[in-house]
Amino acid sequence: MYRLLFRLLLRRMSAETAHHLGFGLLRCLMALPGARALGKWLFGPRDPRLGVRALGLDFPGPLGLAAGFDKDARGFEALGALGFAFVEIGTVTGEAQGGNPKPRLFRLEADRALVNRMGFNNEGSRAAAERLAKRRPGGVIVGANIGKTKVVAESEAAADYVASAERLAAHADYMVVNVSSPNTPGLRDLQSTEKLRPLLEGVRAALDRASPGRRVPLLVKIAPDLADEDIDAIGDLARELGLDGIIATNTTIRRDGLATEAAEVAEIGAGGLSGRPVKARALAVLRRLRARVGDSMVLVAAGGVESADDAWERIAAGATLVQAYTAFIYEGPAFARRIHEGILSRMRAEGIGSIAELVGKDAR
Repeated sequence: MYRLLFRLLLRRMSAETAHHLGFGLLRCLMALPGARALGKWLFGPRDPRLGVRALGLDFPGPLGLAAGFDKDARGFEALGALGFAFVEIGTVTGEAQGGNPKPRLFRLEADRALVNRMGFNNEGSRAAAERLAKRRPGGVIVGANIGKTKVVAESEAAADYVASAERLAAHADYMVVNVSSPNTPGLRDLQSTEKLRPLLEGVRAALDRASPGRRVPLLVKIAPDLADEDIDAIGDLARELGLDGIIATNTTIRRDGLATEAAEVAEIGAGGLSGRPVKARALAVLRRLRARVGDSMVLVAAGGVESADDAWERIAAGATLVQAYTAFIYEGPAFARRIHEGILSRMRAEGIGSIAELVGKDAR
């Protein structure tokens, strides 16, 4: 039904308008009495074999929703009711900002991809923290993805991240430092280890100050466009600093190998490309990181995850958890359930009793 709705209605709207309409409708539906409980019963992972213990948390399944969908922490419980084992809100910045001019979100249907140059449009980390503070006990696991306010100079970037970390520490289950979006000028420069080290050290200290009774896990999200030696350097730095994990990967600025007409791609212009075209590189980065860091930290696989087989391949390659976004846009509300059911079916067929048994199985 969703695919028919997408073909007949949603694809005829701008991608951003369709997103706001769909997300708003979901929040309204899930606000009805009993709707969230029904959603979890229909879509949620319930088989204990799918459970994952990571970051000091018990995830009911390995698949979560990547940052970018719920930028302002408005509907994380509704999204959890659709079967996502965890939801990452954001990216939020130290100060509210409107993002880049519209249009800024585009579909590449032939490639099952999106191009976005949203520019971290959000209401700021203070507003997100206020919403997260109202979370109900026993709800979906929520991570907070933080980025740099556009007008903040690079020399002040660490302080901007620290402000967000301090506001969100008490309310998020884990924190992600995003230095890999291509849509904030200069942001990716922060991936160099000499700039990344003080930033991560500052955020770690801020989390410990703001949440002295609970250690908030800290992860960093990296780009697929990094050279292999830079990936190794970030892996080494993450181990040295005692980071809890790395998310691999964000969107790409590359445009090679697309099925969409070159003229259409050129007309869309700049932005981060997500979905199927980033799949191979994201997997390669994941494998390289796992070989580099060993079993010392959690790796979260993101980029081009569209099926249970994709998720299975990422877990076997060393991912503890998996995130999706673009495929959810194309597949609709039952997406997370199909992924978890597909993984469970393969586990049964191959005699695997837990996700932990699968992690790193391909050992490349």
